[in-house]
Amino acid sequence: MTHTSGAYKDLVSLPPPKEKLVVTAYNFRDQTGQYKYSPNVATYSRAVTQGATSMLMKALENSGWFTVIEREGLPHLLKEREIVNTMRESYETREGGLLPALPPLLYAGVILEGGIISYDTNVLTGGFGAKYFGLGGDIEYRRDQVTIYLRAVSTTTGRVLKSVSTTKTILSKEVHLGIFRFVRLRKLLEAETGLTTNEPVHMSVLEAIDKFLYFDYPV
Repeated sequence: MTHTSGAYKDLVSLPPPKEKLVVTAYNFRDQTGQYKYSPNVATYSRAVTQGATSMLMKALENSGWFTVIEREGLPHLLKEREIVNTMRESYETREGGLLPALPPLLYAGVILEGGIISYDTNVLTGGFGAKYFGLGGDIEYRRDQVTIYLRAVSTTTGRVLKSVSTTKTILSKEVHLGIFRFVRLRKLLEAETGLTTNEPVHMSVLEAIDKFLYFDYPV
C-alpha cells in the first residue's frame, strides 16, 4: 500500500505546465544531527528519515511539473555509461558498422538545495486523568514539529531564485485505563491497559515537502 500525505492530492491536481522544468537535487539531507527521543534508554536511531532525497525526487515527479534527473547516484550512472560506451566501441552491428555512442546527459536548469533543518520534541505536552473507586484512566499527549528548508538555485547564474521553509506538526497520544478494587474479602482485582499512537516522522517530512512544492507554484 502506498502512503500519501495530506497535501498530495493538492499537489497532483495542479494544472499541467506549458513546459516542464529540468530539475535535480544532489543531497536533501538531515541537518539536525538529532537522535530519536527516548526517555529511558540511549538510542542511536536518527530522529528523522535519512531518505529525504528520494522522497523529494518522488514528490517532484508526482507533481507533473518537472523533468527529474538523477544526481544523487551520479558516480554509478557515469560508471554505467562508461561501460556501455566501451561495449559499443568494441562490438559492431550486423551490418559491420560501429554502434552509436550514448546521447549526452540532460543538465538541470534548477538545483534544489536544503534539508531538514529542525526537529523539535515536546513543543507542547499535557494530559488529563481521573479515578473513582479504583477505576480510572489518563490521557497524555505530546506535540513535536519538523521543519524543512528548500531553495531553488539557477544553474546558469548561481542565483537563489526562491527560498521556502515549511513546518509540520507531529502528534503523539498515550491512553491508560486501569482498575484497582476489592471484589471480595481479601480478593483484589487489578488490571491495566493502554494504547499509544504516534504519527510517523517520515510522513510528516513527506507532507512538508509536498506543501513546499504546492505553495511554490504561481497558481
